[in-house]
Amino acid sequence: MRIDLFLWHARIVKTRAIAQALATAGRLRLDGRPIDRAAAPVRIGAVIAFATPAGRVRAIRVEALPARRGPPDEGRACYSDLLENGSHLAPGD
Repeated sequence: MRIDLFLWHARIVKTRAIAQALATAGRLRLDGRPIDRAAAPVRIGAVIAFATPAGRVRAIRVEALPARRGPPDEGRACYSDLLENGSHLAPGD
């Protein structure tokens, strides 16, 4: 599955155009490698990292490949957030 489709189907980004812009701007990393095209393939077990507009780094592991853009609960089941515990933040954050 293409990385832009995964980000959109899993509801990580609001539009596919935003996902494509992130990829072509080189702001995504797939398993530690910078991605410069929206058609980069994503597989189960891959780790995607990117910076949020707030300036925080987000890293997710692909758990399943969604067949459609469904409800939010269905999208969240397709990935696990690797940095959700907040241990990566500085004490003042």
